[in-house]
Amino acid sequence: MNVPHGAPRSGLDPAEVAHRLATDGPNELPRPPRRTARRILLEIAREPMFQLLGLAVFIYLLLGDHAEAGMLLAFLLIIIAITLIQEWRTERVLETLRDMTSPRALVWRDGQQQRIAGRDLVQGDLIELAEGDRVPADAQLLEVNDLSVDESLLSGESLSIAKAPAAQVYAGTMVVAGRAIAQVTATGARSEIGRIGTVLGALEVERTPLQLQTRQLVRWFSWLGLAVSLAVGLLFVWTRGDWLGGTLAGITMAMSLLPQEFLLILTVFMAMGAWRLSQRRVLTRRASAIETLGAATVLCTDKTGTLTRNQMAIEALVRFTPNGPLKWSRGDRLDEASQALLRCGTLASEQEPFDPMERAFHALASTCIEPVPASWHLAHEYSLSPDLPAMTHVWRADGRSSHVVAAKGAPESIARLCRLSEEHQRQVLAEAGNLADQGMRVLGIATADFQGTDWPADQHGFDFRLLGLVALADPIRDNIPRAIEECRRAGIRVVMVTGDHPGTARAIARQAGLDAEAGLMLGKDVAASSDEALRRSVAATTLFARVTPHQKLRIVQALKANGEVVAMTGDGVNDAPSLKAAHIGIAMGGRGTDVAREASSLVLLDDDFEALVQSIRLGRRIYDNLRKAMRFVFAVHVPIAGLALIPLLTGWTLLLFPMHIAFLEIIIDPVCSIVFEAEEEERDVMNRPPRDSAAPLFSAGMIAQSLVQGALVLLMVGLFYWGLLQNGEPEPVARAAAFIALVSANTALALANRSSSPSLKAALRMGNHAMGGMILITAILLATVIGVAPLRQLFGFEIPGLPTIIVAAGIGAIGLSLLLAYKAVMSRIGLFPTASRHESP
Repeated sequence: MNVPHGAPRSGLDPAEVAHRLATDGPNELPRPPRRTARRILLEIAREPMFQLLGLAVFIYLLLGDHAEAGMLLAFLLIIIAITLIQEWRTERVLETLRDMTSPRALVWRDGQQQRIAGRDLVQGDLIELAEGDRVPADAQLLEVNDLSVDESLLSGESLSIAKAPAAQVYAGTMVVAGRAIAQVTATGARSEIGRIGTVLGALEVERTPLQLQTRQLVRWFSWLGLAVSLAVGLLFVWTRGDWLGGTLAGITMAMSLLPQEFLLILTVFMAMGAWRLSQRRVLTRRASAIETLGAATVLCTDKTGTLTRNQMAIEALVRFTPNGPLKWSRGDRLDEASQALLRCGTLASEQEPFDPMERAFHALASTCIEPVPASWHLAHEYSLSPDLPAMTHVWRADGRSSHVVAAKGAPESIARLCRLSEEHQRQVLAEAGNLADQGMRVLGIATADFQGTDWPADQHGFDFRLLGLVALADPIRDNIPRAIEECRRAGIRVVMVTGDHPGTARAIARQAGLDAEAGLMLGKDVAASSDEALRRSVAATTLFARVTPHQKLRIVQALKANGEVVAMTGDGVNDAPSLKAAHIGIAMGGRGTDVAREASSLVLLDDDFEALVQSIRLGRRIYDNLRKAMRFVFAVHVPIAGLALIPLLTGWTLLLFPMHIAFLEIIIDPVCSIVFEAEEEERDVMNRPPRDSAAPLFSAGMIAQSLVQGALVLLMVGLFYWGLLQNGEPEPVARAAAFIALVSANTALALANRSSSPSLKAALRMGNHAMGGMILITAILLATVIGVAPLRQLFGFEIPGLPTIIVAAGIGAIGLSLLLAYKAVMSRIGLFPTASRHESP
């Protein structure tokens, strides 16, 4: 291809490129700043539990107890290492995804063609575009050869657009046919994509209700813990005169009360949920959205590439006879005349097509008709033009002087080429209109014979005869009806929001199982509606067509104003503002843009809509298990705090020190974050309405029941410790036995809270293998602390006698029986949440 007239033949020189790159920056959208290791460490250092452990390390160093200080310091380093590794892995996944989707560009520079990374383009660069290329920057076309561009990622329109010289092409769009030379007019943030990115920057990502509730509760407990620990420290100093000991006692009390597990549980549950989703090829960019999915009430979905395959297929062939039109539909057997119609349409297509419609011709032809003989050659071709949207190929067979002429194009253009009578033309166009109303793209097919090689000046010079019409559609994905039906059973309203034609939207809605007659609203009506009127309209509308990016954003905001929890799927730049504004934005990873992915909470790497249903299922499971874990946390802190406080009030020997509580946290945290997270989903998880997002996770009833459970454990372990001291057991022996009893009773609490059912079967069910593993690991850790002399000395233990150990371990079994009996009584009088549809027995 020659460089067009008026364009610099050599392109930009290296010095000018370097200058413009330095002035304008790389051709990429601004990325959010990376979370550096220093920033992550500062966030960890601000956590109260981290600060308390650090203070305890400092005090033990002052006391000269380097062993305990070293052990606590090891705990701190483990926390830091795990956090840094998780952050590094997440960043690696995102960088890999960006690299996979970064376009490259064929550019003229300094008199030579070069293939460079798209980010290195600058304004004024001369680029070449060909079939299959993703346009790397906004550019003005200088020379065009049958260029057709798919702008669905930008406009939402699924049909490709023919381009003429001087027209604009935009970054992120796809060349589906032809070739061109263009000059870059805008890069990076100054491109059309970049302007949409400006809208994204003005939108704030909201915290989920669960995050807000958890932070408020942790803040409240932190102030309570500070007040109580200060009082305990002063009491210790007043009664025993030991300032360092009083400080350690205060730290112990604060650690026992501080529910840092709440934020940890929330973080780990979301991280584990992200990992589980990754096994289904779903990338989680904001893990909190997984939890919010469980409360989603409305799912706004784009059409092109989301509900549909973005891959055209032939749905119908129509021939016209004196008795009226004859229609072939997908799945029917092709008769001879229909085969001739399909063959002619294939001959009018490129031999190695990229255009989705031409690929559809070849795909069907390869299964239904004989291939074009090797002796046939393309002798001449006529391209599409703005005045005549039709293309013609002239074929010649070896040894023959006659040629076969095949044409395809817009039905009205083919009708003119065939010089149809007015009556025949009305019949053809009426049938084409009927097919278009069903959401199909309709092409007319015509053929002619021609002798010699004196080609006519244009396509009107052939004596065409009409063969019929071909209707193509972008079919829905096979699993869409099933996925939408599952959403409906789960009480989630599915709404289609598309930039496509309303007829196309209705047709796809019918195939997908949406209520196509429940109301359709056009983008112009959205624009003309006030905010209040739009709120009323979106409550009863299922389909939105001919919608612009700004109108999509208004629709999402109107739904949110109605109190809906909105999930939004999409893959294009036009979807990005609404993806970010929605409570959960879900982008397609295969063909979606970087802008859509950056704005989203979840990315479906394989563009599999079914994975969205799995995400919703997982979100509901996470919330169910989260409530179980939170109940356990409230309950388990009662005996720990009580056993730290009661010895101070009664004058007993102290039972718990920072080392003991740090050890208990090692057990409690995995029980919460692994065992409860791994609980299986409830049987009806997708057969109940979405939970109320405004309902508090920490209800007064849940907290009260947890406190009662914890008080029961505290009473049992406290009496056991008191009895040991009364019987004259040495303090290290009594402390070790009471510690065994506490760990055993805490295990009973975990088993009792696996389900709201009071049955022993529910507590001991085998579905969660992590529970058995955690009980075994807990027993091994406890045996190590008791049995290994250096650790035993650090913890202030001595090995109790075998009968005492058996009794201490048996407290857990007794506690489980009492907890289940308590739940059974409370369930009968309606004061405990029963094992209903939300928790299976």
